[in-house]
Amino acid sequence: MEHELVGLAGPGGRWRPVAAGPFALLAVVLALMPIRPVWLWATLLGVVAAVPWLLGAAPEARRRRPRPYWRLSAAGLERIAPDGQTMVSYERSRIEALAITTGDGVLTVFHRFGRTAVGGMTAMGMEPLTVFVTARRLGLPVHVLDGEATDLLDPALDEALRVPGLDDDTPEGSALPRDHAAEKRLLDQEAALLAAAHEPSAQRTDDRGRAAGKGRGRGRTGAEHRLDTPEPLPSRRRIVLLGALVALLAAVMIVRIAVDGTGGFGARLAAGCWVLAAIAGVLLARRRLLRAAQIRWTITAERLRVRTRPGRRREAQDLRAGDVAAVVVGPGLRLDPVSGDPRRADLAALAFGHRLELVARLPAHGLDGFQLAHALDDHGYRVITPGARTPRRPEYGLEGLPEIFAQVPGGRLVVADGGLGWADAAGDVVLKMPEDRIGGIELLTIAGHAWVRLYDTDGDEFFAAPLSALRISRTDLRDSARRAGLPVNDAEYDAYMSAAFHTAVSTLAAPEPVAEPEPATAVLPSQSAGQEGTAPRPERPGEQDLTFSALPPPGPATAPGALLDATRRSRAGTYAMSVLLCEAVALLGAVWLGPELGGFNATASWSVPAGLVIGLVGYWLYDRNRSQLRVSSAGLAVVTKRGRVEWDLPRDRIGGVGIDEAHERMPRLVVWGPSGRVLRQVTFPPDLDELRRACERYGVPWGPPDADLPAPPPPEL
Repeated sequence: MEHELVGLAGPGGRWRPVAAGPFALLAVVLALMPIRPVWLWATLLGVVAAVPWLLGAAPEARRRRPRPYWRLSAAGLERIAPDGQTMVSYERSRIEALAITTGDGVLTVFHRFGRTAVGGMTAMGMEPLTVFVTARRLGLPVHVLDGEATDLLDPALDEALRVPGLDDDTPEGSALPRDHAAEKRLLDQEAALLAAAHEPSAQRTDDRGRAAGKGRGRGRTGAEHRLDTPEPLPSRRRIVLLGALVALLAAVMIVRIAVDGTGGFGARLAAGCWVLAAIAGVLLARRRLLRAAQIRWTITAERLRVRTRPGRRREAQDLRAGDVAAVVVGPGLRLDPVSGDPRRADLAALAFGHRLELVARLPAHGLDGFQLAHALDDHGYRVITPGARTPRRPEYGLEGLPEIFAQVPGGRLVVADGGLGWADAAGDVVLKMPEDRIGGIELLTIAGHAWVRLYDTDGDEFFAAPLSALRISRTDLRDSARRAGLPVNDAEYDAYMSAAFHTAVSTLAAPEPVAEPEPATAVLPSQSAGQEGTAPRPERPGEQDLTFSALPPPGPATAPGALLDATRRSRAGTYAMSVLLCEAVALLGAVWLGPELGGFNATASWSVPAGLVIGLVGYWLYDRNRSQLRVSSAGLAVVTKRGRVEWDLPRDRIGGVGIDEAHERMPRLVVWGPSGRVLRQVTFPPDLDELRRACERYGVPWGPPDADLPAPPPPEL
């Protein structure tokens, strides 16, 4: 059909154990029974534990039966069974309107005889946008209601809760108003889809004004771009190895118990525990392995290819660019890797065609939404997002200003009598901060505005405010404070002056000749020799040469700046973790090898101290050459304590430094490029406050490069 929406549903047919719980219980019961001979007892345990996996591997059990799914089409709203039969049907002619409640996300059908709650949108495998667009194409009104479906189903509230759009009038103070913001967002996205679908091909030109051709959109780049979710921690190989080790350890222990004899109940109880541990370990490893899948996007100007790894190549989604009118990037749905049921996802991509039909649902959970949207836009795809974020208002720290600042009309900050003061409109100082209390004055730029930070003699910050709120310019404060002998630090101004001096000097330095090892000399010619078309006059014996040695500018690893190390708390925690791991291995080894080495106490008496020494010495060898982050006006660099440079980035390649708060993984410290793509990751956690101050001090942007523009500071208090 031309307008048809099929809900998200799992394919089914995955290889999985059948009735693992009952067979695990049966294996434990068999382990507790005194079965003779012993080899039969051990064989029964192994066979019963393997039966669920053998049943799951049978062809009949692995037959790919599709799961039931919902469908919205010209025939109405239907639930289709795996065999293709209709299980539930709401005919199109009997539907008057559809409603989506924001409280519980339930789809409600309004018909002639009342209202019926169909089910949750997530469980049905449908997104609000897809239902909204498809239903309107079919001529069905769709309303977004602020509330829950149970409010609509109460007959006693029929007169009090009149739904706007379904009734002629809306009473004042209705208990169930529409969620205007949600419906407006859906309408805006529908309008953007209509604009993308009906955009004339003549207007689809690239950035240079040339036709892009055949609906490819604007400015498509030919380079292939890949986006991958990060490697799972632990990796898939480690998960498989851990599960195999647990099963192997349990099998060895059961064999050992069988060899020693199963006459005692304690031995059979231990065997039952090992059987249960083996089955649980393998099942947990399989569950973790299913969740440790990676998503790979391959974006080109001709097609989109999305593949979930590991997976079959024929299951990869491949879309031609000509079939895609727009891609909606935002919250959506995804299939649960274990159960196969639809679940909510923080990030998903919906590809719509030129008839506003849903072409494909592309998984994107685990990716960076900023990078995905910009990568699609760079290759010419029309990208639609749910809406603009609420602008973030920066905290200017004005609550820390003394109350007298607001009580003095026209007051401003001044440098007077060797200290800082607050003067009124007439110039009289009404509040003074003596010199002996000021340990340092730092001038810096935050969000494009000049700030001042004051430190006491102990080095602690006690005041911070924008200079526009203090009504003094940066130059006046810096020059006046330096004339008064106050400790002023304006690293950005000093770096600018140093760069300007280097630029001026480098123009006077000539390149070195190839044949001569001596440094080149720059001779200042006369005015006639500098004129165009005149030959330079010969040098006189008495004329003095001027030689300038221009050194190259320092790089990110050598430029003066702030050197940030891992916090003491993280280092101490890593020390403790390494020692605990070594101690755990030592204790397990004493339990395992104790009977052969003279008993548990004798083995633990030397294995536990050895584990402590190995843990401390091993991490000390790693910690003495740990990585450190250098922040300077030249850029960023990660260097070790021995001076080895792991990586460095010049200032012009840095678009932002900050914390990447991503779903289903730990927050990480990353460095973005100007285009928003992650360039580097900092593996060790430095102090974030020190890092932010270092970035502000040396002019490195803090935060994502596409952060909302902050509001300027208020001109008045």
